Amino acid sequence: MAASTLTSPSDDTPRTPAPATSAPDLAAPDGPEPGPAIGLSAVIVAVTGDDPKVLAIRHADGREALPSGPLERGHRTLETGLRSWVERQTLQKLGYVEQLYTFGDRDRGEDGRRALSLAYLALVREARPAGDADAAWQSWYRYFPWEDWRDGRPAVLDALEPGLRAWAAAAANPRMGEMRAERVTLCFGGSGAGHEAGWNEERVLERYELLYEAGLVAEALRERGSARPAPGPSGVEMREDHRRMLALAIARLRGKIKYRPVVFELMAPGFTLLQLQRTVEALAGVRLHKGNFRRLIEQQRLVEETGETTTETGGRPARLVRFRREVLLERPAPGVRLPGGLGRR
Repeated sequence: MAASTLTSPSDDTPRTPAPATSAPDLAAPDGPEPGPAIGLSAVIVAVTGDDPKVLAIRHADGREALPSGPLERGHRTLETGLRSWVERQTLQKLGYVEQLYTFGDRDRGEDGRRALSLAYLALVREARPAGDADAAWQSWYRYFPWEDWRDGRPAVLDALEPGLRAWAAAAANPRMGEMRAERVTLCFGGSGAGHEAGWNEERVLERYELLYEAGLVAEALRERGSARPAPGPSGVEMREDHRRMLALAIARLRGKIKYRPVVFELMAPGFTLLQLQRTVEALAGVRLHKGNFRRLIEQQRLVEETGETTTETGGRPARLVRFRREVLLERPAPGVRLPGGLGRR
């Protein structure tokens, strides 16, 4: 799905003065649209122990949302506006930030205007939010419980499967039903099996959008005007399309840790190899083979020893390491590369 793009004529484009007529009817289907409202939303991710967390704000209606706000006249750039809203709502200063996507569907604006929402991904080390009293760190698996395979196939998938099968069977014709069933298998893998049946940890957004299309998440029922609750354990609902933004952020991060060293943005200055492994597992939602993980990290020369040890892990003192930043100059794509994907033990 391509991001929406705003374009404008170059400065060299000749301009013809507009005739002196009355203002165009903005409601006319072929006329120009009113200026879009621009919103900024942040998916702020941290990992504490083995729990991947996202900063969320609980609103008066009880639903949770990402830190967000409109682009204001005083914001010099989009990123400046984003950082301003996040600090205003949570007092959380952002480090690493990248733009995820621009959402610009025609029906997003409540006042009839097209609304553009720019979603960003930010990586931080967890700190207690001191701004909005309703801001808190939440495990991202509260919103996507089917994405955590660290203890094997999630039981929640057994509860979702009947609804997915019913959705596929309710297709308008047999061919469409086959296509729906194929999408279910592509996104969720084979029934009752593990990663060998085709689970891909990066298809987070596709899985959420499939559940949305099948009417199995609360957001789908809400936008269709249904008052009945979503069937089964479909995760915690979020305002607007913020859960879709979060799904995209998780997918982006799960893919990016394989070819860019972004995971180290989430680590303390000094950490153990086991702590690094647990962080990667938390993000990817799968367990990794300890020996293979350590050999690959050492072979890729991503870390170096600090000369210090820690006893916080229990047992014998563990050596502390740190990210070796020189690797950024040594090769173009230094990441946590693992053979066969992250879903292999």
